[in-house]
Amino acid sequence: MPFVDGDVVVRQVGVKSWQLAEPLTYQGNQETFTVPVGFETDLASVPRPLVWLLPRYGLYTKSAILHDYLCCTGVERSDADGLFRRSMYELGVPFTRRWMMWAAVRLGSHLSGAGVGQIAVWLLVALPSLLFVLVPGLVVLGWLIAFWLIELLAYLALKPFSRKRVHRPNLLVKMG
Repeated sequence: MPFVDGDVVVRQVGVKSWQLAEPLTYQGNQETFTVPVGFETDLASVPRPLVWLLPRYGLYTKSAILHDYLCCTGVERSDADGLFRRSMYELGVPFTRRWMMWAAVRLGSHLSGAGVGQIAVWLLVALPSLLFVLVPGLVVLGWLIAFWLIELLAYLALKPFSRKRVHRPNLLVKMG
């Protein structure tokens, strides 16, 4: 395995942010990358309506942390995205999930540094992936909004009767 370390050890420092408690080292073909203790990550940056398919953590967690680190250290985005996909392969992430996640991070980088061949490969992966997740993703998004509305109505109905401060619901449907 190219990841030298054993387990990922993190501590939660925010609602969706985590900090490494132990370093994470990846041995590439030509370089070694060490993500230092204290590095902050959101693990896998998955839009909320899609976490049913791709949770924010899993077999690919080390790859997601490495990718976040590489993007923060000046590594070319296309290289960081390629290492993301390769390291997921080395971790045993299934083919379809690996390529869908790669297509998503390439889209996030606006296909920086992509030539015609890579754009064609991206389209070959991204279009079927989009068709696969679009309808269920929209259904989940609709239910998230409905749940937020129910929370808001409950908040408004109960606020006059509350002696303690009640937390107002936030619509946290951030795409990305």
